[in-house]
This record gives sequence, C-alpha cells and structure tokens, in this order.
Amino acid sequence: MTAVIESEEHKALRDAVAALGKRYGRDYVTRTVAEGKPPAELWSDAGKLGYLGVNLPEEYGGGGGGIAELSIVLEELGAAGSPLLMLVVSPAICGTVIARFGTEEQKRRWLPGLADGTRLMAFGITEPDAGSNSHRITTTARRDGTDWLLTGRKVFISGVDMADAVLVVGRTEDARTGTLKPCLFIVPTDAEGFHKHPIVMELNAAEKQFELTLDDVRLPAEALVGDEDAGLLQLFAGLNPERIMTAAFAIGMGRYALARAVGYARERTVWKAPIGAHQAIAHPLAQAHIDLELARLMMQKAAFLYDSGDDIGAGEAANMAKYAAGEACVRAVDQAVHTLGGNGLTREFGLASLITAARVARIAPVSREMILNYVSHQSLGLPKSY
Repeated sequence: MTAVIESEEHKALRDAVAALGKRYGRDYVTRTVAEGKPPAELWSDAGKLGYLGVNLPEEYGGGGGGIAELSIVLEELGAAGSPLLMLVVSPAICGTVIARFGTEEQKRRWLPGLADGTRLMAFGITEPDAGSNSHRITTTARRDGTDWLLTGRKVFISGVDMADAVLVVGRTEDARTGTLKPCLFIVPTDAEGFHKHPIVMELNAAEKQFELTLDDVRLPAEALVGDEDAGLLQLFAGLNPERIMTAAFAIGMGRYALARAVGYARERTVWKAPIGAHQAIAHPLAQAHIDLELARLMMQKAAFLYDSGDDIGAGEAANMAKYAAGEACVRAVDQAVHTLGGNGLTREFGLASLITAARVARIAPVSREMILNYVSHQSLGLPKSY
C-alpha cells in the first residue's frame, strides 16, 4: 500500500524545491515569456541541484528516485509560480523510456545530460490527423541497409528549439505480418531532413510549440530505442509518467492560484470584515482546496504504482489523476480570478494568463473525454464506441 503520509525525505524535497521556486517565482516566468526566452536559468539551477534527474538511475547521474519524486519537483515549482513544462517531457518521458529500454550506449550518451539539465530531449507523438492515437500514426520508418529512413509530420511538440533531440514515435513494418507497429527513435534536431516550424499560440508560455516535418531523415540503427517488437509497451512506459507529471503541473498551478486568492481574500475589505469571512467567497475556495488535495492523492497513488512496476495499475491511476487534477486546476484558477474581481484580470496579479494555461491540463496530453472513454471500458468493462 502507498503511504498516505509523505516520508521525511519527500517532505524535505518539497521544502527544498519550494525554496528554489520562490527564488524565481511568477515574475521570472512572466519576464521570460515577454522576452521570448526559455526558462534557462531556472532549468540550469534545478539541474545543478539534482532536481531534473531525481527519477533517473544513480549510475547515470540521476537521483535514483522515481516519478513520485519528480512529480514533487514539478508540483512545488508550479506552486511557486514557476513550473517547468519540459520536466514532463525530457526526464519524465524520454529519460524514463531510455532508462528502461535503451541500450547501454544510449543510456551513457543521454541520461547524464538529461539528469543535470545540460541536454534536453523533446517528445514527438501527436500528428495532425491522429492526435495521440498510436494506431493512426502515419510517421513511418523504413530500412535502408542498416539505417532507417524516417518520414512524417508531428504537431504540438513542446520545446523543440531547446532540445538536442526528439524521441519520435513512428511505425515500422512487421516483417512477418506486414502490419505497422509503433517504434521509438532518437532523432537529433540538427539531422538533415528534420524541419521545425513554430506554432503561434494564444497560450503564453516560455516553452514554445512546434510542427515537425521529417523528410527521409536518415538515422543509424542505434537510433532505435529498445526492442522493435515491444514498441507499444515502451510507448506506454513513457505515457503513464506523462499523465502523472501533467497532474503535478496542474496541481501546482492550482495551488499557486488558490494561494493568491486566499491571500487577497484575507486582506481585501469592502465592508467591515475581509471578503474571505463571507461564505460566498470562503466556501468555493475551500472546495478548490479539497479538489486539489484529492487530485494529489490519486497522483501519489499513480506514481507509487508506476515506481513499483505495476504498469497496468499505474495506467488506470495515471489517467484518473490527470483527469482529476485538470478539473481541479481549472476550477481553482477560475475561482481565484473571480475572487479578485477586476484585479484578477490585471497583469499585476498574474492570474488571468492562467485561465488559458489551466485548460492545457484538460486537453493535453490526452483529452478528458478520452480518459472517460478509457475508464468506462478499461475500468468498468463497458463496450467501446470507437
């Protein structure tokens, strides 16, 4: 059973990461977004302190922990107003997949840099016509001698401009059946035939989104991660941490918004008492706190199951955690803005931009509707509609 009460080590990690987050805060994120820059200073400091690679094996420069520890890092940075979106991608997805399934050479080449932040890897699964449906992915890899030639398109790929490589989900032909099966390839961002195109977003974030065009990108045999016949297993080994970390991202954001609202409600006085004394203000904030705490419990369960090696149990819990956290985050941000009234829409208080950002947790990496589909047929045994 997972412990409901966190260990002293986890509490100490929370406190340490929270201190780092407070040194940067929301003002740092706002400034980097305005300047069109990535959060390089915070990323570098988090790497030097060992937080970026806390989930990666010690023999490759990591902290030897798991997704439970990495989710604490992202949540606390988010609660301080300075989340690092690429934590979801580089160490959680790519680092985990390489650590579990990569060759010894791939581990030595990539994991130390991913752990200390000197190298960064993006993740490419989503396609214009397939979303995240791995069965409809059209990016294909075909053999050319001992090499691979990779062709296709990807969309909404985060942080490609900062990345040294992209872990791309493609499909290869099964020699026995002729059917296509998913496979993972490490693609350097400076490879010939690799093209990135920025996507203009209404979302204000330091990490940019890109569309990728892969035009017969030639890759050596060693670019393939893991076993060619175990692609789906390896893919979901990365997607479950992605959902858990998205939950951490949402919970941290919700906690930040709630803290700003509670601080305002304690001080803002319109009549005789602060507005937080009125139940119309206090109760919705209390409900937001309850929802965030419940979402965190499911996130902790999902991380515990994943780190224990229960991929099936973790799949259900990770989806539930992501759903619960996304909903709790959106409600917390909405209530925080509403509590501040007109001030909630000003740049000074920094909450209005979270209205858009909070919805990311509902949409990505998988929509709440697809999670409900998953739970209805995987957990409840109801028939599929698709």
